[in-house]
Amino acid sequence: MSIDWNTYSAPGQHDELVGPSGGARAAGRALMRYLSELGGEEIGVRQQAAELAIKAMGITFTVYHEQEGSIDRAWPLDIIPRTITRKEWAKIEKGLKQRVAALNLFIDDVYHEQRMVADGLFPKEVISTSKNFRSECVGVKPPGGCWAHICGSDLVRDKDGTVYVLEDNLRVPSGVSYMIENRQVVKRVFPELFESAAILPVDDYPSQLHDMLVALSSRHERQPEVVVLTPGIYNSAYFEHAFLARQMGCELVEGRDLAVHEDDCVYMQTIRGWTRVDVIYRRIDDDFLDPEVFRSDSSLGVPGLMRAWASGNVALANAPGAGVADDKLVYTYVPDMIKYYLDEAPILPNVPSWRCRDKKELEHVLGHLDSLVVKPVDGSGGYGMLMGPMSTQRERNSFAAQLKADPRSFIAQPVITLSTVPTFVGDRIEPRHVDLRPFILSGPQTYVTTGGLTRVALRQGSLVVNSSQGGGSKDTWIVDTEA
Repeated sequence: MSIDWNTYSAPGQHDELVGPSGGARAAGRALMRYLSELGGEEIGVRQQAAELAIKAMGITFTVYHEQEGSIDRAWPLDIIPRTITRKEWAKIEKGLKQRVAALNLFIDDVYHEQRMVADGLFPKEVISTSKNFRSECVGVKPPGGCWAHICGSDLVRDKDGTVYVLEDNLRVPSGVSYMIENRQVVKRVFPELFESAAILPVDDYPSQLHDMLVALSSRHERQPEVVVLTPGIYNSAYFEHAFLARQMGCELVEGRDLAVHEDDCVYMQTIRGWTRVDVIYRRIDDDFLDPEVFRSDSSLGVPGLMRAWASGNVALANAPGAGVADDKLVYTYVPDMIKYYLDEAPILPNVPSWRCRDKKELEHVLGHLDSLVVKPVDGSGGYGMLMGPMSTQRERNSFAAQLKADPRSFIAQPVITLSTVPTFVGDRIEPRHVDLRPFILSGPQTYVTTGGLTRVALRQGSLVVNSSQGGGSKDTWIVDTEA
């Protein structure tokens, strides 16, 4: 069965592969030609092969249900990739580096002089009311002044082709392991394309991550001991924790494997005794990191860890307190941060946003709830939002009451018509909405993945791409069309 691209349509939307005239965009010409030659039946066979490979490789993610508890599921991958030209990616990469540099300067400023506040460009109460501001971090100087060493910024493309930053994930961003595994699976099912097309690699991420973490160590006279700290096997991202530790050749540890001794240094228990730890890539939220400082009932963290970090005896990535910038209200000020700290114009724009803490902007939001997206400032995973056009009057009334009671906790944005990518559905190829999460490493140098994790809303018309809510994923190809 051949593919008829004339019947494939995404009216009123920007498709990443198919242009307005029905032909392929520059980055996807070889892909469209290849898919057309394969035909629908053969693509279906290869999709099944990919799903079998995912099960055989044990690539899973965890979904939580109130009735059934946690369930491990095979990672959902659609084999038709998303394609972007290397030329366009160069601009996106530059914009991401600019953005993360400004965010790190902002976090450092928050815990020291607060110059941006003093100059009247950022409200002090936004910091003091942030759930992720950690007073215990005030005055601490992490290695190199860097707080958010690993950042995953979510990008979306609107129907006019503009790429926006939707949000910045600066606490414990996840998904990079799936980006790497997606590439390995797609290489298996489309080997011919990788022999002929100039697709930039993504498999150097673990070595880049390892080098960045090693550079954080204060003990340069020896090979630093780097560990990955996980909450354990029941965490939804445990597959990724184990994957990255294995790829970097590091120990995967839980809080019970570590201890802070009298010298305020962190040690790991091994069969050879206690070994000093230099760098911890932590995948545990601040609240559970150190029961002496944060939640006293936490069994996931390490007592005294904050003390060891503040003394400079161990490096933590990401640093505690970095989440103060992982707040959707703070997000609305990032363009101002770029101008203030870097004296530059933002390369990548924010999605236009209304700050509900502002009385006039709140009035606008309350009057247009049926056409806006309202988000909690500390939410994640697509939970707790109001999708205005798809909401009921009862839902809007409930959100209006929440907004009036606690306006600081919400922002609102217009509905962005996410771009689409051809997706194999049943025995047909149909457009489905996608976003993109590239990963940025900040160390002695700044590194951006060549592409990222493309998440796809598998349900027709849906804009919810999160895997926990029925979304899937795609490989992302940065294609050098000039090669």
